[in-house]
Amino acid sequence: MPYTIATGIRIHYEICGEGFPFVLVHANPFDHDLWTYQIAHFSTYFKIIAVDIRGYGRSDKPTHEFSLRDMAEDVLGVCRHEEVKQAIVGGVSVGSGIALLLGLDHPEMFKALILVGGSSGGGAHTEERIHGYTEIGVEKYHIRHLEELVSPEFPRTKLGRYLLQIFAERGPWLSGESIAQIFRARAGTDMKTRLSSLKVPTLVINGELDSSLEAGRRTASGIPGAIHRVLPGTGHACCIEDPAGFDAFVVEFLSAQGLMPST
Repeated sequence: MPYTIATGIRIHYEICGEGFPFVLVHANPFDHDLWTYQIAHFSTYFKIIAVDIRGYGRSDKPTHEFSLRDMAEDVLGVCRHEEVKQAIVGGVSVGSGIALLLGLDHPEMFKALILVGGSSGGGAHTEERIHGYTEIGVEKYHIRHLEELVSPEFPRTKLGRYLLQIFAERGPWLSGESIAQIFRARAGTDMKTRLSSLKVPTLVINGELDSSLEAGRRTASGIPGAIHRVLPGTGHACCIEDPAGFDAFVVEFLSAQGLMPST
């Protein structure tokens, strides 16, 4: 289980596969296992580096104030620890905000961005989420939040119930105040005015039922040459709801950029 403390915060990450680095950054309120299917698939072609952002998984759970840039520096710290010079980066929700910020600040390092269920503006539902995690509490609110991030049908399926329960069972690892700080960090970062300057090839993916669908469309429209894809019947966490459909979008995009190995 590799860690880095490059920023003073201990960050856990997992590595699978060999090849060109492909960094994956998960969403609130999951951990790196949100990318379970993509790790299994794309590790055939790439060196997958799946990060537990601060506040989740085996990473530290700081409760002091921090920014989205601090969280991006955590990911950069992982890359430097692994001596990554160039990479593809994909992120979901707050992870997509981190990925977008990395692409804007370090275009020389990132060859492609995959932004999932996110926005270039501040985060949505911030106060509601902060209240949920700090007042209602992780034990009760975590599963409610998880279910809100997928399609209404997904938790009713055996597979959907099973997958969401895996994350809910990790609630004792979590700190409500640390999660609240993540929401504050995302809400405090608006990148809309910088989109036109982004030079990194970008794919934006939203679920058809994703509450951030319109924000995703606006983000894609503001980035020169960006591609927007919508995954039918899925919600915010579409990569775990329809992994085959999601991965097909990613393969198509990376192939068009000359980044998808043939074997």
